[in-house]
Amino acid sequence: MTRLVVGLAAAMATVCAMAGPARVAQAGEIHALVTDPANHPVEDAVVVAVPEGQTAAAPVRAGREAVDQVDKEFVPYVKPIVVGSQVNFPNKDNIRHHVYSFSPAKTFELPLYAGTPATPVVFDRKGVVTIGCNIHDWMIAHIYVTETPYFGKTGTDGKVRLENLPPGRYVVRVWHPRLQGTEESTSRTITVERSGAVDATWQLALKQELRPRRSPVPGQRGYR
Repeated sequence: MTRLVVGLAAAMATVCAMAGPARVAQAGEIHALVTDPANHPVEDAVVVAVPEGQTAAAPVRAGREAVDQVDKEFVPYVKPIVVGSQVNFPNKDNIRHHVYSFSPAKTFELPLYAGTPATPVVFDRKGVVTIGCNIHDWMIAHIYVTETPYFGKTGTDGKVRLENLPPGRYVVRVWHPRLQGTEESTSRTITVERSGAVDATWQLALKQELRPRRSPVPGQRGYR
């Protein structure tokens, strides 16, 4: 009986370790602000915090995520997820889409379809996956696959909070679809205490916006 109890306890500990960043009694936060050189807030910047010394993906339970297709656009434009996550691509338009990616971190193709494909796409390698639609050239989105459970995406105010971080040192970096230079060039080490928040600001040089835009339909309002 004792052996059974010990075995169950060990199994439960393993499940807890895989269930994601456990909420700890004493944890800190990183409050990040991302701007451009003119001090304008930068939306859709991904901020990730990796515990110093971590060399492999953290043992967290990956979730089920979604990137929608609405009015011939991917929503959201940038989607950060953890390694191992399953992503659905629901088509909420009344036309069919053809979703694909040639990115090294994940190559896949969902030929012309309506509704939601029966099988989600599993993103099992870290990196940036750029997705598009083979029918509508302007439809572009980015899935950022990270090895850490501590990440977030800036809003229109350029801000994001990384919460529930155990105390320690973290290598924090920022990525954006139009980032000039490398993501590694944004890295800095931040020490998180047992309580309270650390404020951190990044100023990113961004490339010119080159996303293809919709073309107006001649003689009609709206877009094709």
